[in-house]
Amino acid sequence: MADKLPEKQEQKPPAAEPGKVSEAHEVPIEAKEHWRKGNALFEESKFEDAIKEYNEAMKIDSKYADAYFNRALTERLTQDYSGAKRDLEVVMELQPKSADAPLLIGDIAESVNDFTGAKYWYERSLANNPDYAEAKNRLEQIDQKLHIDVGEGPAAGAKWDPKESQKYEEKDVVIEEGQIKKVPFFKSTSKLDTYIGQKKAKAFLQDNIILAIKRPDLFKKYGKKMGVGLLFYGPPGSGKTHLVKAIAGESGANVIIAQINQIVDMYTGNTEKNLHAIFEQARKNTPCIIFFDELDALGTKRSGGGGDGGGESNSIRLAINQFLTEMSGVDENPEGIYVVGATNQPWDIDPALKRSGRFGDTLYIKAPGYRDRKQMFDLNTKNAPRKKINFGRLARATMGWSPADITRVADRAKMLPLLHEYAMNTSRLLTTDDVLNVIRDKDYAGSSLDEWFQMVKKDVISKTETQIVDGKKQEIVKEGKLEPAEKILYKALVRDIKNNTSPITIFMKKFMRWWALHAF
Repeated sequence: MADKLPEKQEQKPPAAEPGKVSEAHEVPIEAKEHWRKGNALFEESKFEDAIKEYNEAMKIDSKYADAYFNRALTERLTQDYSGAKRDLEVVMELQPKSADAPLLIGDIAESVNDFTGAKYWYERSLANNPDYAEAKNRLEQIDQKLHIDVGEGPAAGAKWDPKESQKYEEKDVVIEEGQIKKVPFFKSTSKLDTYIGQKKAKAFLQDNIILAIKRPDLFKKYGKKMGVGLLFYGPPGSGKTHLVKAIAGESGANVIIAQINQIVDMYTGNTEKNLHAIFEQARKNTPCIIFFDELDALGTKRSGGGGDGGGESNSIRLAINQFLTEMSGVDENPEGIYVVGATNQPWDIDPALKRSGRFGDTLYIKAPGYRDRKQMFDLNTKNAPRKKINFGRLARATMGWSPADITRVADRAKMLPLLHEYAMNTSRLLTTDDVLNVIRDKDYAGSSLDEWFQMVKKDVISKTETQIVDGKKQEIVKEGKLEPAEKILYKALVRDIKNNTSPITIFMKKFMRWWALHAF
């Protein structure tokens, strides 16, 4: 996700003063007043009320470009990307030379990892204002992320056609009639030092994957295999994909991100062919890391019943059998292929996939602690103009939050000084209060892990229930989904689930968050 959104830039010809679309279009005073009220409400994180004021301004003046742009900024913050794009299209019609509108569309594209689309819109912004420093910086960052030639985009100044823009959102993967014909792979520029926390996990990865790729001669000398099946497991939003990219960046290996929705197909045989195509691509481009996110969606446990098992059960069985065949091939000839899976629910993965030679090694990616959360807030705000921020207070206010939760809050907090500068034409720095105001807004912030730990507790933790049988009370123990051996294998996760669902821990988290927000 992008670190910084566009600052208001001077247009060529110069942008109209706030409240004007152009020198020839005078905005009514009533519309300006609603626009100013909307900006004030946005500063208070009252986003729905701010949008209502912008709507009122546009009812009075349907050509009020600043109102459309500010509403788009608010919609981008609340992740209404479709609404933001529609408003920005209007801005570009009203102000064809706007550099801000295409830059914000590029930011939206970048926030959903559409780097190709973002590149086009940043170039469009620069075409309208060649001196736009923010667009230049964004374009440089995107060029580092893109490792393919995306060709030429539409001519600058052309009307935005959503159908036309789809050309610039296509990925390298080629799928014909449900079968993958071409698999994209790329080089990563991420490094392990950009991944906060997880010291034990990073040490394991440094020794068992990165070193194997960099010094295969040492592994051959001591009879060590140079391929591995590894399973990342832990709470959602903990950065498992980022960690894979960091491994690839450190080692220089190619990376294939295996998208489950592209692999699984409704027609018999296609899923197995797609799996084979991915492994074949990896064998041709070693050293290569294949990453399967949400592995439980593809390798879910097979039923033990007989018969035909039904169409869905049979499809699952065939897919897992093909997966086992491919993993066996890696085990027999492992040089240079590293298969990494990630899951939030390891108990739902078929046991055959978790045996030695497949995903036999496991790493628990836990939720960040206090020090890690401090570093995450620092990392997620350092590229924005900021005052001295109390990272310790922010870390306490987000006790039990995931890295994804923290990234989302920091991104929204940076919108507050950004819109202030856009609306008032005076800059101000990001402050601790900006971040705290976003954290306090329960409609847009909060811990995604609180509910997740409660949800998985019933799947993992055994419990004793009292039932009446023949008029007598009997205590019956209902076991969770984990087998006895799995309870040992995943004991770190089981421990965290028990801890985070205990009444004492729940009370302590609530108290710490309240204290940091209101009484610090």
